Amino acid sequence: MREIISTDERIPFMRFRGVFAIISGLLLVASIVSLSVNKLNFGLDFTGGTLIEVGFQQPANLQQVRDVLDDNGYGDAIVQNYGTQQDLLIRLEPRTDVKAEQLGSSIIEALRSNIDQSIEMRRIEFVGPNVGDEFIEQGGLAMLTALICILIYIALRFEWRLAVGAVAALAHDVILTLGLFSILGLEFDLTVLAALLAVIGYSINDTVVVSDRIRETFRKFAKLTPMQTVNRALTDTLSRTLVTSLTTILVLLTLFFLGGPLIHGFSTALLFGVVIGTYSSIFIASSVAITFGVSREDLMPTEVEKEGADQDPLP
Repeated sequence: MREIISTDERIPFMRFRGVFAIISGLLLVASIVSLSVNKLNFGLDFTGGTLIEVGFQQPANLQQVRDVLDDNGYGDAIVQNYGTQQDLLIRLEPRTDVKAEQLGSSIIEALRSNIDQSIEMRRIEFVGPNVGDEFIEQGGLAMLTALICILIYIALRFEWRLAVGAVAALAHDVILTLGLFSILGLEFDLTVLAALLAVIGYSINDTVVVSDRIRETFRKFAKLTPMQTVNRALTDTLSRTLVTSLTTILVLLTLFFLGGPLIHGFSTALLFGVVIGTYSSIFIASSVAITFGVSREDLMPTEVEKEGADQDPLP
């Protein structure tokens, strides 16, 4: 009885759900506007183009390589280390006036003439715009399929109101992460798409834990209001949520600062996604469930569950 009365000891998360709804709404509007106006800065995986891997005998000077390419008419080239300091990856936007092989030969000749004659071309790949369009379509379908499957799972596993809240939180996370890349003009490639799918998985894991605790709290404390029940459930899972998020963030910070340019977009998307996913699991998913009127009656065990619980365990 004492536990039911001492609800003031719990953190009143739902008291501020209106404030956070406004904040999330403003962020969503800003993200959607930026995605409509600025769109995404798609990488070569989506737009198509030429990728050239070159090898140096000594550690390569990235700025020197960029200057040489700029002087020879390739100012749009993206130059990154690939694996070691002796290996470079050069990415170029699509060019219709020259073949990929000729483009590679021209770039290698420019680097050899201005930097080192021992520079060698390891490989050259051309990604056509049709392949890029296919990547965009398949990536969008992958995210949509993930959201639909999660909606079905949560609805069957818990209750449809919690399912709507979970999917709303996931859509919130995806849109804000895409908005971040659009506003900052960061390159969006297949690694970032993989990070988005990982963010969906991470966020739903948090939401499932919270939903499970909400259901158990509703069943355990009959006299609590829905808002008090959700506050109690969120407070009980807060330490687990923070520990999981902080340890994940520490790993992602290491990748962000030490992982190199090739996974910079991946680590950026995951880092932002984990932070915003933790926020949405606490304030968005639960707030939507409260708004749709989740109650104790909706989460009470069914007759089948009761019969299963009443059976004696096997010896």
